[in-house]
Amino acid sequence: MLTDPFFYVVLAAVLAVAVILMIGIGGFAKGGDFNRKHANRVMRWRLYAQAFAVALIVAFVLIRQAGG
Repeated sequence: MLTDPFFYVVLAAVLAVAVILMIGIGGFAKGGDFNRKHANRVMRWRLYAQAFAVALIVAFVLIRQAGG
């Protein structure tokens, strides 16, 4: 599995979701001007990135089950 380049693409997508989530949580925790201006946008980015990551994970599992 670690020799499969697609695994690293999936890992990068998952890490991107985690980074976006941490930015959003940090904005909520700090509050203020950044949170008022960007909270919805950051969470929307997280939603898109998470959907993309889940699709990649499902594709990875299906490819691995098919023997690819």
